[in-house]
Amino acid sequence: MNVMPFTCNRNLPLITCLPLCLILCFILTGCAVASPSVINEVKFVDLSDLQPLPETSNQDVKPLRVAISAVISPQGSADSYGPLLTYLEETLGRPVIAIQRRTYSEVNDLVREGGVDIAFVCTSQYLVGSREFDMQLLAAPQVNGEAVYRAQIIVPINSSAQSLDDLRAKVFAFTDPISFTGRIYPTYLLQEMAETPESFFARTFFTYSHDDAIYAVANGVTDGASIDALVLDFALSRDPDLQNRVRVIHTSEPFGIPPVVIGPHVRPQLQAELQDTLLNLHLTSEGQNALAALDYDKFVRISPEAYRSAELIETTTGLSALGEE
Repeated sequence: MNVMPFTCNRNLPLITCLPLCLILCFILTGCAVASPSVINEVKFVDLSDLQPLPETSNQDVKPLRVAISAVISPQGSADSYGPLLTYLEETLGRPVIAIQRRTYSEVNDLVREGGVDIAFVCTSQYLVGSREFDMQLLAAPQVNGEAVYRAQIIVPINSSAQSLDDLRAKVFAFTDPISFTGRIYPTYLLQEMAETPESFFARTFFTYSHDDAIYAVANGVTDGASIDALVLDFALSRDPDLQNRVRVIHTSEPFGIPPVVIGPHVRPQLQAELQDTLLNLHLTSEGQNALAALDYDKFVRISPEAYRSAELIETTTGLSALGEE
């Protein structure tokens, strides 16, 4: 590098020349070649040396959002689903957030909009979701060796009613506006009798969960209700005294059991991971405990064909298209 000689003009005062000299020294120093000792201190990265990435803290992991439809009341859901949610959290290595809404339609909205990753839904919720926004089956519970359930109409133990026809001009409890066993099925039975809930019953109301409908009957708040038979079995196993307070007067044919679903926003990788976790739940002691809390044998694969008979009844009544009342 050629450097022009620098001389201070004799006519300039020394205090003026001094800063110029300092600036020149800095320039020359910056252009100097680093010594070997400096070069040796530089650390190089070997791109062929592949090392695992550092573990990410839980705060950086996106939670798994799980919707639980109000088939049973919020407290009942917390008690029964708690062990399963804990198992998912530990197995997947990510926080799990349980989300509940008052109605089935609100849960479907969450699945549609990507507000949750996975949802435990009612049969009619799946039928509506599969038509409206490509809700997909992930798995289904198996209970007593079957992936089916039934609707049952119950009355207080001291009621004289022996069939649905005996509840004419009585008070009747539905569970949810689009519940299959809790509203659609009994409405279908009335249509077979050339009746509607409005023409047949004195009054109807919604409980928004099956266990609340059971206790409404047991406590004499209503003269009858149509409920999920599996929920009744679940309630009886935990409160045997219900056996002395309610009575079944009608049991339906079997229908496809309420499934576990995902929405169109879920990535295939997460879908496969969730499905594999559920299908293998029964193979571990922790998973068996989670299943026992729900009275399930295990989770199994299920086909849309399992829901065709329920879909036919739902279409006949036209109730799935109705909004909340």
